[in-house]
Amino acid sequence: MKKLVLGSVLALSSVFTVTACTSVNATTDTRPATSKMQHKDGMKKDGMKGPMSQLNLTATQQAQIKAIMEAKQGDRKADREKHKTERAQMHQQMQALTNASTLNTAAVNRLADQEAAKTKQRFIERVQTEHAISQVLTVEQREKMAKMKADKMAKGYKGSEHRKMHGKEHKGM
Repeated sequence: MKKLVLGSVLALSSVFTVTACTSVNATTDTRPATSKMQHKDGMKKDGMKGPMSQLNLTATQQAQIKAIMEAKQGDRKADREKHKTERAQMHQQMQALTNASTLNTAAVNRLADQEAAKTKQRFIERVQTEHAISQVLTVEQREKMAKMKADKMAKGYKGSEHRKMHGKEHKGM
C-alpha cells in the first residue's frame, strides 16, 4: 500500500513538474521567429502556419479556420489567470501532502482525479477544435492532412531532423 501511495505522489509531482516546465518553455522559447519557408511575420505565404499552409486553402477556408483558432485562443486567454491560481493551489496541496507525517491517500486520490478531469477536458477541447477545422476542409484536403499526420507519426514525435541534431539517428531494422 505504501508503494502505491508513494507512486501516486511521485506521479503527481511529475505531472506538476512537466506542466511547470512546459509553461516555462512556452514563454522562453528561443527559436528564431522565421524559418526557410516563412515570411518575416512568421506566417506562410497564404497566411496559415504549419500543415495548414500545405493544403491550398481558399480565402474563405482560411477565414473560417482563423475564426475557429481565434475563438479557441480567446477562451484560453480568458481562463489563464484562473488556471494559474488553480495550479498554485494544487501545488500547495501536494506540498502539504508530501510534507505531512502520514500520507492522506484520499486527498491524493482527489488531487489525481482533479488533474485527470483537467486533462480530459483539454483533450475534449482539442478534438472539438480539430473536428471544427476538419469540417471546413474538402475531402481531398482532409486526406492530405491525414497523410501528413501519418508521415509525422512515422518519423517519430520530434522527427528525423531532431534526432540527427542530437546524434540519435534511427537505424532501419
